[in-house]
Amino acid sequence: MKTRNKWSMKPLLGMLMVVLMLALAACSGNNGNSEVQSTNAAGEPTATVQPESTESASSETTYPLTVVDATGTELVLEQAPTAVVSLAPSETETIYAIGAGDVVVGVDDFSNYPPEAAQVAKVGDMTTNIEAVAALNPDLVLASSTMNADAVTKLRELGIPVYATDPKSYDEVVAKVEELGKMMNRSEDAAKTAGQMRDTLALVTEAVKDAEKKKVYLEFSPGWTVGSGEFLDELITLAGGTNISASMPGWFEVNAEEVIKQNPQLIIYPEMGEEKSSIVAGIEARPGWEAIDAVKNKAMIAVTNDPLVRVGPRLADGLLELAKAIHPELVK
Repeated sequence: MKTRNKWSMKPLLGMLMVVLMLALAACSGNNGNSEVQSTNAAGEPTATVQPESTESASSETTYPLTVVDATGTELVLEQAPTAVVSLAPSETETIYAIGAGDVVVGVDDFSNYPPEAAQVAKVGDMTTNIEAVAALNPDLVLASSTMNADAVTKLRELGIPVYATDPKSYDEVVAKVEELGKMMNRSEDAAKTAGQMRDTLALVTEAVKDAEKKKVYLEFSPGWTVGSGEFLDELITLAGGTNISASMPGWFEVNAEEVIKQNPQLIIYPEMGEEKSSIVAGIEARPGWEAIDAVKNKAMIAVTNDPLVRVGPRLADGLLELAKAIHPELVK
């Protein structure tokens, strides 16, 4: 497998916040002849697949296959990878969902789904154990270009092929599923998974298309929220809400006065398995927040954490649960 770096790595503004979110969570294919490339909110490339043939999505992949990842690094796959290490739960869930779990030889400590991932060698948490990865002799490492940026650089210096992603929207997550299916020669399984994700999206958007947009405040970690340009902001919109924090980009600390001013109808937060939610405790302790409609009306709703914050196949479950929280009268 060859790699060629076409662009230099650019650290993203929200990297540390996404890292924090993942820590708490532990707790495209194209069938034509032209290159397909998506970009993130900053206009940077997220992933590109350059098809080698005009085969249908359900056919065998033709190798060598050239792909370009979110960092702009070009990889040439001479054959389907046979030893894969995943550095992020979202990548682990994706590779298992497309039927390629049998080639996974290592995962990060936070990869807790599917259950089979627990039986695989662990290669570190937020800090990847580079030696442990190298010892597994992978022919492909899957990573997040933001959460695993340091590890990606170090592994590439050792000549280990890394494919890093950074999807910023629901459609980009679906495209990632299809792209990994192409890379792994699992296009049929990937197409099924992508189809299920699209079906869920269609179900939700159809159900809420005529609904009044509800003002939503999302606190994904104690004291932190999300603004425009990130997949969680888009999910709120798709689910029939309006993100009151969308005037600012990325992941950032809560502006308590601004939330009071915006007066959200709903406050949504992830369930972390705590006896008393630290997010709720923080909200209840903030001066003036008792006047917010969502607090007064006890409209503070917990949703399942992992599917909501992992950019893999279960993001569909996260979207559906978010829609049920915002419009329970429309989404069952």
